[in-house]
Amino acid sequence: MDAPAVEARRLTKTYGHGSGAVRALDDVSLSLARGTVAALLGPSGSGKSTLVKALGFVSPAEHGEVRFGGRVVVRDGVALADLAALRRRHLGFVFQKANLTTFLDARENVELACELSGKRDGRRRARELLAYLEVSHRERSYPETLSGGEQQRVAIARALANEPSLVLADEPTAALDGARSRVVMELFRRVAHERGAAVLIVTHDHRALDVFDVLYEMEDGQLRPATSPPHPPSRSSP
Repeated sequence: MDAPAVEARRLTKTYGHGSGAVRALDDVSLSLARGTVAALLGPSGSGKSTLVKALGFVSPAEHGEVRFGGRVVVRDGVALADLAALRRRHLGFVFQKANLTTFLDARENVELACELSGKRDGRRRARELLAYLEVSHRERSYPETLSGGEQQRVAIARALANEPSLVLADEPTAALDGARSRVVMELFRRVAHERGAAVLIVTHDHRALDVFDVLYEMEDGQLRPATSPPHPPSRSSP
């Protein structure tokens, strides 16, 4: 059996000290298989972004361990591998704002990410990814001329430049209306099901929860399965 793309075991992280201390992660365990798209729900301040940062090797938890591809890479806040190299080669990130480089067009934004991840033939790969995400007709357009949905498509293409096994998205549809939000969520499902990545999306948007294979909720730093399960997992594209 293949190892999970990422596995967290008993993660704990505290901000502050003494009476003002806040337990952002409280004994959190999570396992994400490749080919799965998961939603991470919960109120602001519940620990969602802290968990994403721990899983993305941006800000490790103080206690517990993170396994990547079956290998322990962080234990009790200590890196046991080159985390920067893991992020560069195997992880993709998408945020609320696309944060595209303004002086590069859409294709160049993706092409640069290909080059930074060590992929050869960045231009060909950038064009393939933009076509996959149905935004190739805007490849020579600069970010300021793209709609919010188009910018997020380019940002997703950029996140896929290194062929990641794990994609982490933090409120990627917060600035989009309902229709565009659903389209973007369905694109993430395609990324998981067709390209074999594990995808974890932090979201407050409950309008497209049927897109996900699994739902998790966080509250007061604790993680649990959501009370309303989504549709049964499907491996067909939307």
